[in-house]
Amino acid sequence: MATPAQWVAGARPRTLPAALAPVLVGSGAAAALGGFRLVPALLALLVALALQVAVNYANDHSDGKRGTDADRVGPMRLVGSGAASARQVLVAALLSFAVAGVAGLALAAMSSWWLVAVGAVCIAAAWTYTGGPLPYGYRALGEVFVFVFFGLVAVAGTTFAQTGRVEGLALAAAVPVGLLSVALLVVNNLRDIAGDAVVGKRTLAVLLGDRATRLFYVGLLAGAFAVVAAIGVVRPWALLGLLAAPLAVPPSRIVLSGGRGPALIAALQATGLLTLVTGVLLAAGLALSG
Repeated sequence: MATPAQWVAGARPRTLPAALAPVLVGSGAAAALGGFRLVPALLALLVALALQVAVNYANDHSDGKRGTDADRVGPMRLVGSGAASARQVLVAALLSFAVAGVAGLALAAMSSWWLVAVGAVCIAAAWTYTGGPLPYGYRALGEVFVFVFFGLVAVAGTTFAQTGRVEGLALAAAVPVGLLSVALLVVNNLRDIAGDAVVGKRTLAVLLGDRATRLFYVGLLAGAFAVVAAIGVVRPWALLGLLAAPLAVPPSRIVLSGGRGPALIAALQATGLLTLVTGVLLAAGLALSG
């Protein structure tokens, strides 16, 4: 039986900034539009965090059953390490999905029932990343779905839940958040290229190869801050987000210098910090611009 500490590690807390940042930025956009509401913002945050934990447990379950996690460097794999059974991890994933679902229903009741359909699509996307007969995470589509769901859907959805409308500002602000979330996935998959290739997991990193994946990662970080600068042309306070740019230097150096194994774990952690700080600063800048 896995210990509480192992369950926490299996939830992969270093990925949680990808859930926090879009809700913060979406709430900042709502404030800029004069529609910030605290309770829907908190419910959106609970939905995002529960979905992130759920997808992490679901991935652990699916990859563990397929044998993909049998020999990995990185976060705790509950099934792959033998600390927990596939059934136990599946139950943890389903419970996390249930928390997200209940919070999502409460959020929809306060804003729009259209969010129920959006939530259902998000849950389906979370499960089929590595689960089901045709997992898209094994077909180099993970980055596309992360950009869509952790960027566009999460940010614009948070703003919509508070303001009742989808605005161009929220969609624009979703782009840097989405790009940084993709960077988290890319550096994670960069670390696992060799192992994924052996077991037939065709991630984008496997298809691009080591060097191109490293350049792609840095390009994502640069693109995120370029979009923040572009938003700042219309909303100058949004330029606060650029203050996080120095945090991109350490992980970029690790990645471009050919770092592997534990070094890429440090790069993953640094990318998570970069995503969170950028989200906080961009959200604050957007709120101040209202």
